[in-house]
Amino acid sequence: MIKRRAVNIAIGLALALGFSAAATADEVYIPLISKGFQHQFWQAVKSGAEQAAKDFNVKVSFEGPETEAMVDKQIDMLSAALAKKPKAIGFAALDSKAALPLLKKAQAAHIPIVAFDSGVDSDIPVTTAATDNKAAAALAADKMAELIGKEGEVAVVAHDQTSRTGIDRRDGFVERMKAYPKIKIVSIQYGGGDQLKSTEITKSILQAYPHLKGAFGTNEGSAIGVLNGVKEMKRKLVIVGYDSGKQQKDAIRDGSMAGAITQNPVGIGYKTVEAAVKALKGEKLPKVIDTGFYWYDKSNIGDPKIAAVLYD
Repeated sequence: MIKRRAVNIAIGLALALGFSAAATADEVYIPLISKGFQHQFWQAVKSGAEQAAKDFNVKVSFEGPETEAMVDKQIDMLSAALAKKPKAIGFAALDSKAALPLLKKAQAAHIPIVAFDSGVDSDIPVTTAATDNKAAAALAADKMAELIGKEGEVAVVAHDQTSRTGIDRRDGFVERMKAYPKIKIVSIQYGGGDQLKSTEITKSILQAYPHLKGAFGTNEGSAIGVLNGVKEMKRKLVIVGYDSGKQQKDAIRDGSMAGAITQNPVGIGYKTVEAAVKALKGEKLPKVIDTGFYWYDKSNIGDPKIAAVLYD
């Protein structure tokens, strides 16, 4: 028993020393390919990844397409990252199916993939660092139901129907609303997370449904689009958002947005890099690393616990 334990300790030391040597002699490079760059959310994820890179003595890069509608560009970025033969890759899929051929290529080359923010419909990623988006959107639905008196028409302006986050936030909200028989979801539209497109979509929904009582925007761009559309149409509506950013926080403080779900983007970035390092050391990882979420509104936006996970 003692002998076996000694052998295990020796193997552990060898792995640690080997990894440390690789980090100095042959720098450990881990590119992170995000879904975009236009939202403050991604800047916060980037800062978390960069902090982890310092803590674990690895090199990271962080990039994403200009908008979250640019699936082809993201695939090109993933392909370019693979060509650099990195030790591991962090990937937030815009389209979980479109990325599969490249992810299979990475797997064949023994390059661990850590999914972040948005999972992939595959067992290739060694883990996924993300918010439980279904549960978070269900909480958004409960809050919306309370705010509109548990009856009336509501709409959803989602960022997409191809990423895991887009699907789970939509479905989490829709499924929970079934618990409120007097609430009817009259429209679900997709604005690609783009503020301008989401504004126009919101205006068209408001024209079609003059008695609409509430709208849910499933990410930062969608929520701001809903907010702007409602303002331009001079309508009164209960708006529930997702993520934070300066505009959303200002809207919640002035009452034009009722509240929103915030994630922990710095934690997502940090945990992605940490998981990649652990994978390279051969450590066992959970299938999902739940990075948490919170509801915030005017009543708790100043709470230190909430303020710590809000971002500008």
